[in-house]
Formats: sequence, C-alpha cells, structure tokens
Amino acid sequence: MTHINRQNIGKSWPIPRKGTKYLAVSTHNKTSSIPLVVVMRDVLDLVKTKKELQKSINEKQIKINGKEIREGNYPLGLLDILSVGKKNYKVGLNEHKKMSFEEVSEKDAQTKTIKIVGKKTLGKDKFQFNLIDGRNILSKEKADTGDSVIFNFKDKKIEKIIKMEKGEQGFVFEGKHAGHKGKIEEIIERGGKSLAKVIDEEGKKINVWIKNVIVMEKWKWMN
Repeated sequence: MTHINRQNIGKSWPIPRKGTKYLAVSTHNKTSSIPLVVVMRDVLDLVKTKKELQKSINEKQIKINGKEIREGNYPLGLLDILSVGKKNYKVGLNEHKKMSFEEVSEKDAQTKTIKIVGKKTLGKDKFQFNLIDGRNILSKEKADTGDSVIFNFKDKKIEKIIKMEKGEQGFVFEGKHAGHKGKIEEIIERGGKSLAKVIDEEGKKINVWIKNVIVMEKWKWMN
C-alpha cells in the first residue's frame, strides 16, 4: 500500500482532514511516522509537488538523521531530524498529540535523543542497546532499559546517556498524556510496572507509565 484515504491518516499528522482524497504512506514504520512528501508539501510547504521533492532528493538536498534520502515516502518519526539544504527541523509532539516541526541549529541537528528499549550483555564492559527507533548500538557505556542515549550521527557514537530517574526531564510520547513534558518527581512500581510521577510545565501532576516516557536533556524541548 503506497497511499491511504485522507480520512484514515494517523491522528498525529498535523494536516486537515479536508483536501485531496488520498495521501502517501511511509515506506516502513507506517503506524508511528509521517512520510517525507507529506511533511515537505503539506506541513512545511517547502515543495508543491512530489516531482519537485524528487528533484531536491536527486540533488542530495534532503537528509533524515544525517542520512541522504532517496525515497519521497521515507518515514519521519518522533525526534527525528529533517535537514533540507541548510535548514534543520526536529520532529516533536504537542499537547494536542500532533507532530510539530521546530527549526533547530546545525549543532542540534547532529544528534538525536533515543530511548533504550532493550539491552544485552555481550561480554565484560560490552553491551548492545536496542533503541526505540530500531537501531542496535554496541557500547562500553553502562545504561539500563528506559534510559536514553544522545546519538551523534556525524561521529556515529553515543555522546551521552541520560538515566531514567527522579529529577530528570521526561517527554511523554504515547498514551493519555502524550505531548506533555516536565520534571520527573518520583518513579514507583505498580503492578510489576514502573510509573513516573511528572510535574508538567503548567505545574500539573500526571502519572505516566515509564514505557511512554523519554528522558531528555533539560534544555532540549520542542514547542
């Protein structure tokens, strides 16, 4: 399937339900992403047609997470970095659960914060981290499932590990409170699962399952 009826698009897509009847779908990660062509044409208004986008692709003007893109339906997911020429955009999620695209600096465009969803010990001081975006990274750094890594695309290595713990900043990416962000006040166990008590930016206290939270650096927020 390469197209979808506009009425059946993902709820996080920041585009109106009225318009052309069919829209492109991502080549993969269909349920958690939005295709490049929709972002470029319908969200950022950087191209008018798919043909115009393909011209930019052929001229090597488009990168996602530091990688040159060859396919107009390539997926863009949460916290991905889209580079168009000298401009860079980070994919966020607002409190209306809609994807947002904030322009960021060249420096910020070199890294992505990614949640660790699995871990394997391969030997003494050698670990494999399974990341939420599908990457598997080998590292000597110690981290646990639930922590986040700041991955540098240019150097192809982990810059920093952020622990999932009290005092850190949490960004809710799924569930009832998706799009909220704030300070983690406490982490408790409930029914065999971990729950984070978060105070959001408006001072509201919310309870969120850890599996739905990404810990991030304090200053790297999306509007």
